[in-house]
Amino acid sequence: MYKPDSLRAMLTAANPELARDPDQLVVYIDEGNLIATFEPSLSFEYRYVLNLVFTDYAGHPDAIMVPLLIWLHTHQPDLLANFDNHGKIAFEADVLANDKVDLSIKIPLTERVGVKPRVGGGHDVIHYPEPQLETALQAQHWQLYLGGQLLLEWDIPAA
Repeated sequence: MYKPDSLRAMLTAANPELARDPDQLVVYIDEGNLIATFEPSLSFEYRYVLNLVFTDYAGHPDAIMVPLLIWLHTHQPDLLANFDNHGKIAFEADVLANDKVDLSIKIPLTERVGVKPRVGGGHDVIHYPEPQLETALQAQHWQLYLGGQLLLEWDIPAA
């Protein structure tokens, strides 16, 4: 599975608080399923809920949500484009103090994996990227402002 590492890299690159202390972000994979059929191909799909837990987080929640939405545009666009998927990204927060929370975000993700025979023997495993929508975000450098103040500034890591 590549999506958990990819999202962690994006959030860490975007958020100075996480860049300083990447251990504030704990990643769990919950409710995992392996979807395969009895076809000659061994190709399959991972389906799981990615649970991101931000501990003792003192930043603004927008500083997590906006980079997450940008990442979803490329890596799970159906969560944004398909009306039936709206509302499937869930979050909970435990307010620890006036300036700190433990924040949990749950995101249903899928990853398609191809298993193809090699000429001469063996098999190649290929993790397919998501089909890109025409409206996919192309900018590589982002600045996020809240109330006129720069909240975040980062470059999207290369895919």
